[in-house]
Amino acid sequence: MHVKSATFITSAAKTHQYPPADLPEVAFAGRSNVGKSSLINKLVNRKHLVKTSSTPGRTQLINFFQVNGELSLVDLPGFGYAKVPAAVKRQWGPMVEAYIANRTNLKCVVLLMDLRRMPRDEEFSLLDWLHHHEIPTILVLTKADKLSKTQRQKQCRSAAETLGVDAADFILFSAKTGLGREELWRLIEGVVGS
Repeated sequence: MHVKSATFITSAAKTHQYPPADLPEVAFAGRSNVGKSSLINKLVNRKHLVKTSSTPGRTQLINFFQVNGELSLVDLPGFGYAKVPAAVKRQWGPMVEAYIANRTNLKCVVLLMDLRRMPRDEEFSLLDWLHHHEIPTILVLTKADKLSKTQRQKQCRSAAETLGVDAADFILFSAKTGLGREELWRLIEGVVGS
């Protein structure tokens, strides 16, 4: 996709705070610090559209961004080990579940996993939940620039075995080098266009 414009729309914690459901939406989910914000920035060729942080758990609301006035990208709060108050953590699950289960214009979820780590229970649960709700899912392994080509292939095969999917189902992505950007846009456009 040729990105002409990318703008922040709003942040939301509750359903009534979402923007109108008049554009197709693609949501980005994954563990805290997996690189969701960096990936979205790289997708839209903007350095600071989405705030990035080395501190896990910075994204605590659902953030909506509009691309070319024709598509919304949605940055979901990360799950996992974030050092945030327990009360905030407890809100995240229901907040994300409510969004995914009820958003009528949600076309797919891009599930991000760090290539250097093996998928754990949270990834399994989210993947099962997305399948249960028949929501198309794109699997992305981030931070590919941190490993050699041989290590990438090995980790990709291991992650595929762990999740019970084909290694070819993964997109290797690097926000630093742009690896996987065009492939991810092709898959997003394929899902949104269908």
